[in-house]
Amino acid sequence: MKREAGRLPFIDFGRGVVMVLMAWDHVSAFWNPGRRGNEGLMGMRPAFPDQTQFLLRFVTHFAAPTFIFLAGTSLALSTGKRLARGQSQGSVSLRMVVRGVVLLGLEALLVAPAFDLPPTYFGVIACIGVCLILFSALRFAPPPAILVLSAVIILGHPFLNLDFIPGGPGAPLGHYLRVILHEPGFEVRHWVGLYPVIPWLGVMGLGWCFGVSLGNFDRARATRLAVSLALAGVASWCGWFVVRLANGYGNLLPRVDNSLQGWLTMSKYPPSLAFLLFTLGGTALFLALGIVLQERSALSRGLGGAITALGRVPLFFYVTHLWVYQLLPLPFVLLLDAPLLATAAAWAVGLVTLWVLCVQYARLKRRYPRSVLQYV
Repeated sequence: MKREAGRLPFIDFGRGVVMVLMAWDHVSAFWNPGRRGNEGLMGMRPAFPDQTQFLLRFVTHFAAPTFIFLAGTSLALSTGKRLARGQSQGSVSLRMVVRGVVLLGLEALLVAPAFDLPPTYFGVIACIGVCLILFSALRFAPPPAILVLSAVIILGHPFLNLDFIPGGPGAPLGHYLRVILHEPGFEVRHWVGLYPVIPWLGVMGLGWCFGVSLGNFDRARATRLAVSLALAGVASWCGWFVVRLANGYGNLLPRVDNSLQGWLTMSKYPPSLAFLLFTLGGTALFLALGIVLQERSALSRGLGGAITALGRVPLFFYVTHLWVYQLLPLPFVLLLDAPLLATAAAWAVGLVTLWVLCVQYARLKRRYPRSVLQYV
């Protein structure tokens, strides 16, 4: 697999890793009767049938934070490259707006139906789309200001109160605005969502700052960057431990006991500080591993190369994988005595199918770089 000019394979690898985990979560939603979700949604604390099902759900929590963080990273890198090639500030901002609108359209037309949800569903793709539109203006702020703003959003969003906006069944549009901004929910028909913009904008802002810091990445910086990312990941996990131990601020779902599930059951909808500390710490470690593998030329072949290939076309993978798993005609998913095994088989077959499709799609994008494919 040839490396595309200007791409950083370790970023595609980190994104590919969590996309594989995300695929497991979604195939489980379609085929695994023991799968649970909605952690933190209106204070929900899902009850899992066993520890295995809990852990299989928990590992997928790395997906959304990494996906959104690296969306900010890729946006910063691509913006820098476009400006260096002489594109105007206006054309760069317009491209962000157009891509944001495309994401909103894909959420309504292809993603929501795959989940059997109304087209007004505000999911992760719609959230990223709105964040892209906001960054068409936010990007003009100095990176330190964006970093401070992102930290303020992440640390302060638990204190935000939108009660001044009318909500509930009697005010559906006001309710939907609150869902989009800060309060995920499904209590009002049609006006539903899981990924509010305000907390996740902070995560994307951190990703943007990371992308700016990469600058002209070269091999001389690789080892130092890998060590820095590993230390950042460990520090983030130490912060998570302190927050969970204190069991106050930063825990939208407090720790109810000292069991493994007690410590690891955290709010994802919306993301609590504890949730982001743990998952973004994992993101840093995935990226550090990716750099090590990249320097050993392990991301151009074998399993590392396959995972990297998936991470090169994340939006195409996201939209496509939902329908692959929704429609996968596998007779063994009907196994009555081994639904978890059947789900794992469906996951594996789907990943192979998706790898083939992603490789072909990446080639198509390279062949027609100025077509509408550039937005997907």
